[in-house]
Amino acid sequence: MNVLALTDLLGLLLLGAGLGFFGGLFGIGGGIIAIPVLALAFGMEQALAQGTSLAMMVPILLVGWWRYQRRQPAPGRSAWQLALSASLTTWLVARLATGLDAALLRTGFGVFLLFLALHLLRPRHRPTGSPPPAGPDSRWLPAVGVIGGACMGFLGVGAGLVATPLLTRLFGLRQTVAQSLSLALVTPSAVVALLTYSQAGRVDGSMGLPLAIGGLCTVSAGISWAHRLPERQMQAAFAWMILLTAGWLLLKPLFIP
Repeated sequence: MNVLALTDLLGLLLLGAGLGFFGGLFGIGGGIIAIPVLALAFGMEQALAQGTSLAMMVPILLVGWWRYQRRQPAPGRSAWQLALSASLTTWLVARLATGLDAALLRTGFGVFLLFLALHLLRPRHRPTGSPPPAGPDSRWLPAVGVIGGACMGFLGVGAGLVATPLLTRLFGLRQTVAQSLSLALVTPSAVVALLTYSQAGRVDGSMGLPLAIGGLCTVSAGISWAHRLPERQMQAAFAWMILLTAGWLLLKPLFIP
Protein backbone atom coordinates (compact mmCIF):
# COMPACT_ATOMS: atom_id res chain seq x y z
CA MET A 1 0.00 0.00 0.00
CA ASN A 2 1.56 3.31 -1.08
CA VAL A 3 1.52 6.49 0.97
CA LEU A 4 -1.35 8.02 -1.02
CA ALA A 5 -3.55 4.95 -0.54
CA LEU A 6 -2.72 4.88 3.18
CA THR A 7 -3.60 8.57 3.47
CA ASP A 8 -6.91 7.98 1.70
CA LEU A 9 -7.69 5.06 4.03
CA LEU A 10 -6.89 7.15 7.10
CA GLY A 11 -9.06 9.96 5.77
CA LEU A 12 -12.00 7.60 5.25
CA LEU A 13 -11.60 6.15 8.75
CA LEU A 14 -11.57 9.65 10.28
CA LEU A 15 -14.55 10.71 8.18
CA GLY A 16 -16.41 7.58 9.26
CA ALA A 17 -15.57 8.32 12.88
CA GLY A 18 -17.05 11.79 12.60
CA LEU A 19 -20.15 10.48 10.84
CA GLY A 20 -20.60 7.74 13.43
CA PHE A 21 -20.46 10.26 16.27
CA PHE A 22 -23.04 12.54 14.69
CA GLY A 23 -25.14 9.55 13.72
CA GLY A 24 -25.28 8.42 17.33
CA LEU A 25 -25.84 11.96 18.55
CA PHE A 26 -28.90 12.55 16.37
CA GLY A 27 -30.21 8.99 16.14
CA ILE A 28 -29.45 8.66 12.40
CA GLY A 29 -26.98 6.71 10.31
CA GLY A 30 -24.78 9.61 9.23
CA GLY A 31 -25.73 9.37 5.57
CA ILE A 32 -27.10 12.90 5.49
CA ILE A 33 -23.48 14.07 5.81
CA ALA A 34 -21.79 11.19 3.99
CA ILE A 35 -23.73 11.54 0.73
CA PRO A 36 -22.76 15.18 0.03
CA VAL A 37 -19.15 14.45 1.02
CA LEU A 38 -18.92 11.42 -1.28
CA ALA A 39 -20.66 13.26 -4.12
CA LEU A 40 -18.82 16.57 -3.85
CA ALA A 41 -15.40 15.73 -2.37
CA PHE A 42 -14.88 12.32 -4.02
CA GLY A 43 -16.72 13.05 -7.28
CA MET A 44 -19.20 10.16 -7.00
CA GLU A 45 -22.42 10.33 -8.98
CA GLN A 46 -25.40 10.70 -6.69
CA ALA A 47 -26.81 7.16 -6.78
CA LEU A 48 -23.36 5.63 -6.13
CA ALA A 49 -22.81 8.04 -3.23
CA GLN A 50 -26.16 7.03 -1.76
CA GLY A 51 -25.43 3.32 -2.09
CA THR A 52 -21.93 3.65 -0.64
CA SER A 53 -23.23 5.67 2.29
CA LEU A 54 -25.69 2.84 3.01
CA ALA A 55 -22.75 0.43 3.31
CA MET A 56 -21.47 2.70 6.08
CA MET A 57 -24.86 3.35 7.66
CA VAL A 58 -26.11 -0.20 8.16
CA PRO A 59 -23.48 -1.27 10.75
CA ILE A 60 -23.76 2.08 12.54
CA LEU A 61 -27.55 1.83 12.64
CA LEU A 62 -27.44 -1.71 14.01
CA VAL A 63 -25.15 -0.67 16.86
CA GLY A 64 -27.09 2.55 17.43
CA TRP A 65 -30.42 0.71 17.58
CA TRP A 66 -28.99 -1.80 20.07
CA ARG A 67 -27.58 0.96 22.28
CA TYR A 68 -30.80 3.00 22.21
CA GLN A 69 -32.79 -0.12 23.07
CA ARG A 70 -30.66 -0.58 26.17
CA ARG A 71 -31.12 3.06 27.25
CA GLN A 72 -34.68 3.69 25.98
CA PRO A 73 -36.50 0.53 24.82
CA ALA A 74 -39.05 1.12 22.05
CA PRO A 75 -42.55 -0.43 22.31
CA GLY A 76 -42.32 -3.78 20.51
CA ARG A 77 -45.58 -3.65 18.55
CA SER A 78 -45.00 -0.07 17.38
CA ALA A 79 -41.44 -0.91 16.34
CA TRP A 80 -42.62 -3.86 14.22
CA GLN A 81 -45.31 -1.76 12.52
CA LEU A 82 -42.79 0.90 11.59
CA ALA A 83 -40.15 -1.60 10.49
CA LEU A 84 -42.44 -3.61 8.20
CA SER A 85 -44.11 -0.64 6.49
CA ALA A 86 -40.78 1.17 6.04
CA SER A 87 -38.95 -1.88 4.65
CA LEU A 88 -41.61 -2.62 2.03
CA THR A 89 -41.79 1.01 0.91
CA THR A 90 -38.00 1.27 0.77
CA TRP A 91 -37.75 -1.77 -1.50
CA LEU A 92 -40.34 -0.44 -3.91
CA VAL A 93 -38.96 3.12 -4.10
CA ALA A 94 -35.26 2.13 -4.19
CA ARG A 95 -35.85 0.04 -7.32
CA LEU A 96 -37.07 3.23 -9.02
CA ALA A 97 -34.36 5.50 -7.60
CA THR A 98 -31.40 3.46 -8.88
CA GLY A 99 -32.47 4.17 -12.47
CA LEU A 100 -33.03 7.90 -12.13
CA ASP A 101 -30.80 10.66 -13.45
CA ALA A 102 -27.96 11.63 -11.07
CA ALA A 103 -28.65 15.37 -11.40
CA LEU A 104 -32.31 14.82 -10.58
CA LEU A 105 -31.41 12.81 -7.47
CA ARG A 106 -28.95 15.48 -6.31
CA THR A 107 -31.50 18.26 -6.79
CA GLY A 108 -34.18 16.25 -5.02
CA PHE A 109 -31.83 15.57 -2.14
CA GLY A 110 -30.89 19.24 -1.85
CA VAL A 111 -34.53 20.36 -1.86
CA PHE A 112 -35.33 17.74 0.76
CA LEU A 113 -32.53 19.01 3.02
CA LEU A 114 -33.60 22.63 2.50
CA PHE A 115 -37.19 22.05 3.60
CA LEU A 116 -36.07 19.85 6.48
CA ALA A 117 -33.67 22.52 7.79
CA LEU A 118 -36.28 25.28 7.54
CA HIS A 119 -38.78 23.07 9.35
CA LEU A 120 -36.34 22.39 12.19
CA LEU A 121 -35.40 26.08 12.49
CA ARG A 122 -39.01 27.21 12.71
CA PRO A 123 -39.75 28.25 16.31
CA ARG A 124 -42.27 26.17 18.21
CA HIS A 125 -44.58 27.76 20.77
CA ARG A 126 -46.95 26.03 23.11
CA PRO A 127 -49.04 27.99 25.60
CA THR A 128 -47.95 27.63 29.18
CA GLY A 129 -49.93 25.01 31.02
CA SER A 130 -51.35 23.44 27.87
CA PRO A 131 -51.58 19.66 27.95
CA PRO A 132 -49.05 17.64 25.95
CA PRO A 133 -50.15 16.13 22.64
CA ALA A 134 -52.15 12.91 22.78
CA GLY A 135 -50.30 9.62 22.70
CA PRO A 136 -49.73 7.72 19.46
CA ASP A 137 -52.58 5.94 17.72
CA SER A 138 -51.08 2.69 16.45
CA ARG A 139 -53.34 2.75 13.39
CA TRP A 140 -51.33 5.66 11.97
CA LEU A 141 -47.84 4.32 12.73
CA PRO A 142 -47.53 2.42 9.41
CA ALA A 143 -48.05 5.77 7.63
CA VAL A 144 -44.93 7.10 9.38
CA GLY A 145 -43.08 4.00 8.17
CA VAL A 146 -44.25 4.58 4.59
CA ILE A 147 -43.05 8.19 4.63
CA GLY A 148 -39.71 7.26 6.17
CA GLY A 149 -39.25 4.30 3.84
CA ALA A 150 -39.94 6.48 0.80
CA CYS A 151 -37.19 8.88 1.87
CA MET A 152 -34.77 6.00 2.46
CA GLY A 153 -35.51 4.39 -0.89
CA PHE A 154 -35.42 7.56 -2.96
CA LEU A 155 -32.61 9.43 -1.19
CA GLY A 156 -30.72 6.66 0.63
CA VAL A 157 -31.14 8.73 3.79
CA GLY A 158 -33.67 10.80 5.70
CA ALA A 159 -36.02 8.18 7.15
CA GLY A 160 -35.08 8.95 10.73
CA LEU A 161 -35.02 12.69 10.13
CA VAL A 162 -38.62 12.54 8.93
CA ALA A 163 -39.89 9.94 11.39
CA THR A 164 -38.52 11.50 14.57
CA PRO A 165 -40.30 14.89 14.20
CA LEU A 166 -43.53 13.09 13.29
CA LEU A 167 -43.31 10.90 16.35
CA THR A 168 -42.53 13.80 18.69
CA ARG A 169 -44.86 16.48 17.31
CA LEU A 170 -47.83 14.45 16.10
CA PHE A 171 -47.69 11.48 18.47
CA GLY A 172 -46.41 13.35 21.54
CA LEU A 173 -43.46 11.04 22.25
CA ARG A 174 -40.38 12.16 24.13
CA GLN A 175 -37.30 12.73 21.97
CA THR A 176 -35.37 9.69 23.18
CA VAL A 177 -38.37 7.38 22.71
CA ALA A 178 -38.97 8.81 19.24
CA GLN A 179 -35.32 8.29 18.26
CA SER A 180 -35.44 4.71 19.53
CA LEU A 181 -38.57 4.02 17.42
CA SER A 182 -37.02 5.88 14.50
CA LEU A 183 -34.02 3.57 14.57
CA ALA A 184 -36.38 0.59 14.57
CA LEU A 185 -37.79 2.04 11.33
CA VAL A 186 -34.51 3.11 9.75
CA THR A 187 -32.36 0.04 10.43
CA PRO A 188 -34.31 -2.60 8.46
CA SER A 189 -35.18 -0.16 5.67
CA ALA A 190 -31.47 0.73 5.34
CA VAL A 191 -30.65 -2.96 4.97
CA VAL A 192 -33.28 -3.29 2.22
CA ALA A 193 -32.01 -0.15 0.48
CA LEU A 194 -28.39 -1.39 0.66
CA LEU A 195 -29.31 -4.72 -0.93
CA THR A 196 -31.25 -2.96 -3.69
CA TYR A 197 -28.49 -0.46 -4.46
CA SER A 198 -25.90 -3.25 -4.34
CA GLN A 199 -27.82 -5.35 -6.88
CA ALA A 200 -27.86 -2.31 -9.16
CA GLY A 201 -24.06 -1.93 -8.83
CA ARG A 202 -24.35 1.36 -6.95
CA VAL A 203 -22.17 0.53 -3.91
CA ASP A 204 -18.40 1.08 -3.57
CA GLY A 205 -17.42 -1.33 -0.79
CA SER A 206 -13.78 -0.20 -0.79
CA MET A 207 -14.95 3.17 0.55
CA GLY A 208 -18.01 2.06 2.47
CA LEU A 209 -16.12 -0.44 4.66
CA PRO A 210 -13.52 2.02 6.07
CA LEU A 211 -16.31 4.53 6.70
CA ALA A 212 -18.26 1.88 8.62
CA ILE A 213 -15.24 0.84 10.70
CA GLY A 214 -14.55 4.44 11.67
CA GLY A 215 -18.20 5.03 12.50
CA LEU A 216 -18.47 1.97 14.72
CA CYS A 217 -15.66 3.33 16.89
CA THR A 218 -17.56 6.51 17.77
CA VAL A 219 -21.31 5.85 17.52
CA SER A 220 -21.57 4.86 21.20
CA ALA A 221 -19.90 8.11 22.26
CA GLY A 222 -22.41 10.07 20.19
CA ILE A 223 -25.33 8.28 21.85
CA SER A 224 -23.92 9.08 25.27
CA TRP A 225 -23.68 12.78 24.37
CA ALA A 226 -27.24 12.72 23.03
CA HIS A 227 -28.49 12.12 26.58
CA ARG A 228 -26.45 15.03 27.98
CA LEU A 229 -26.72 17.96 25.55
CA PRO A 230 -29.67 20.40 25.54
CA GLU A 231 -32.10 19.20 22.89
CA ARG A 232 -32.95 22.65 21.50
CA GLN A 233 -29.33 23.68 20.95
CA MET A 234 -28.43 20.35 19.39
CA GLN A 235 -31.37 20.54 16.98
CA ALA A 236 -30.55 24.11 15.95
CA ALA A 237 -26.88 23.28 15.23
CA PHE A 238 -27.88 20.28 13.15
CA ALA A 239 -30.47 22.30 11.23
CA TRP A 240 -27.90 24.94 10.26
CA MET A 241 -25.48 22.23 9.14
CA ILE A 242 -27.98 20.61 6.79
CA LEU A 243 -29.13 24.02 5.57
CA LEU A 244 -25.58 24.82 4.45
CA THR A 245 -25.29 21.38 2.84
CA ALA A 246 -28.56 21.90 0.96
CA GLY A 247 -27.42 25.30 -0.26
CA TRP A 248 -24.16 23.89 -1.58
CA LEU A 249 -25.87 20.99 -3.36
CA LEU A 250 -28.37 23.30 -5.07
CA LEU A 251 -25.85 26.03 -5.99
CA LYS A 252 -22.92 23.79 -6.99
CA PRO A 253 -24.03 23.41 -10.66
CA LEU A 254 -23.85 27.22 -11.04
CA PHE A 255 -20.12 27.24 -10.18
CA ILE A 256 -18.92 23.73 -11.06
CA PRO A 257 -20.61 22.31 -14.18
